[in-house]
Amino acid sequence: MAASVAHAEKKSLLILEPKTGATVTSPFKVRFGVTGMKVRPAGEVTEGTGHYVLLIDHGPVGEGKVIPVDDSHLHYDKGETEVEVFLPPGKYKLLAQFADGAQRSYGHMLSHGINVIVK
Repeated sequence: MAASVAHAEKKSLLILEPKTGATVTSPFKVRFGVTGMKVRPAGEVTEGTGHYVLLIDHGPVGEGKVIPVDDSHLHYDKGETEVEVFLPPGKYKLLAQFADGAQRSYGHMLSHGINVIVK
């Protein structure tokens, strides 16, 4: 009987590139990936969809909370899955966060962080 029960796809989000601990030169490419959700532009709230937000030196935003828009909360409202990021030299924590069409966070379960050094 258990074999006939469909399993819902597990939801997860990753920064595919760069890898954690990488040393990069600005501008550098950041590539995102998500499982169990569909990437769509912001604006319309549709269940099971969202867009990527890159948080620089921040922890995850709580589920249902609106993610700020500023220089350290970079929203990719057009549904981008690969972007160029410009940062001055230094050490950074980059955290990808998935948000719905109204800029509300899906919470820590749909976030993924890495550490990078920008030369």
